[in-house]
Amino acid sequence: MSVEVTTLENGITLAIDRMQHLETVAFGTWVRAGARNEREDQHGIAHLLEHMAFKGTPTRSARQIAEEIENVGGDVNASTSVEMTSYHARMLGEDLPLGMDVLHDILRNSTYCADELEREKHVILQEIGAANDTPDDLCFDLFQDAAYGGQPIGRPILGTPETVTAFTSNDIKDYLGTHYRAPNMIISAAGKVDSDAFKKQAEELYSDFPSELSEPCPPSKYLGGQSLVHRETAETQIVLGFEGRAYHVRDFYASNLLSMILGGGMSSRLFQEIREKRGYCYSIYSFHWGFSDSGVFGIHAATGKEDVKQLMPLLLDELHRASEDISEAEVDRARAQIKASLMMAMESPASRAGQIARQIMLFGRPIPNDELMERLQAISAERLRDLAGRLFCETVPTISAVGDISGVMNQHEIASALGSTKLLAAE
Repeated sequence: MSVEVTTLENGITLAIDRMQHLETVAFGTWVRAGARNEREDQHGIAHLLEHMAFKGTPTRSARQIAEEIENVGGDVNASTSVEMTSYHARMLGEDLPLGMDVLHDILRNSTYCADELEREKHVILQEIGAANDTPDDLCFDLFQDAAYGGQPIGRPILGTPETVTAFTSNDIKDYLGTHYRAPNMIISAAGKVDSDAFKKQAEELYSDFPSELSEPCPPSKYLGGQSLVHRETAETQIVLGFEGRAYHVRDFYASNLLSMILGGGMSSRLFQEIREKRGYCYSIYSFHWGFSDSGVFGIHAATGKEDVKQLMPLLLDELHRASEDISEAEVDRARAQIKASLMMAMESPASRAGQIARQIMLFGRPIPNDELMERLQAISAERLRDLAGRLFCETVPTISAVGDISGVMNQHEIASALGSTKLLAAE
């Protein structure tokens, strides 16, 4: 499949993947602005803006926005992440012009009226409360803060009760005017799309976004740290992590392969050794989060308090072992898993539209799957063993835990067990 990419005069990028064998289309607007673009006094405003976009314009009430999309069988949603925000919809291809008009209206003409704002603040306060009441969500928030202490990239996306309750309509408009500018925006569509009609309507609707560049977000630096919180819970949630790789760094794809081998499925090392052979936990997996200028490689496990002391040394042993004996067969299996995931995304217009937008946002262009597989194919087991040694033994670890933390190893104990050169040298 080929992706058509064009740029409007004001700098907005359009990306179209025509999948004419389908009857549906997925489309949306992706904005290069997320939680890390917030000032300290704006903590949580990117997420609040995403919520408020659906609360009414001069020509559509909040109910009308929902009904116009759902009257034709479609659905509309939005999401906020660390580095971007998206507004997206799915519907029959024939209804794409309606969907485009609604999405533009909420992005450009939302009124952010005071009554709706107060109601939505209340909703978000409940969302914050739910996250704090969910041990694994809290553990990940603590982990991100410990890894990037004192930096916007380390703050929870939802904000705090104090910051959220203080926001006004003008605060939202100020953030939107600063960051929702044409060069920061990508409009992506995949599925049943009339390319010419789509481009013409996009030009007519979105030409009113300002073309000036916005200020870049502050640079981030992985620091490493720990945050251990005791709670009376049935399980202890643990996240252990290390400095990962940014999107543009050579080892980014290698880090994804290594994550798949360690904890990317039922055949992964961590799942087999710690859950299947020992029964020490129900859930264990690894992840690699890449950002534009940083990254985190981590492992999440949930285990009973009586098994924490046995689980953590086993986990560290597996990290050690990864630097010594990764086989080509494991690499081949991880490649196959990633390839299958890419192919499955190609069969979903919603996944495809988001994938294209993110690739353009991060790499400046859509990346063909064949090219991705070529990059993965060039990664050997030897290179992954070397990467594992550098990731786990040459960076400062980060550890967070929520639950009974009496058996959780602290940051210095982990560093000592792994021979982490940076933290030990700093002592």
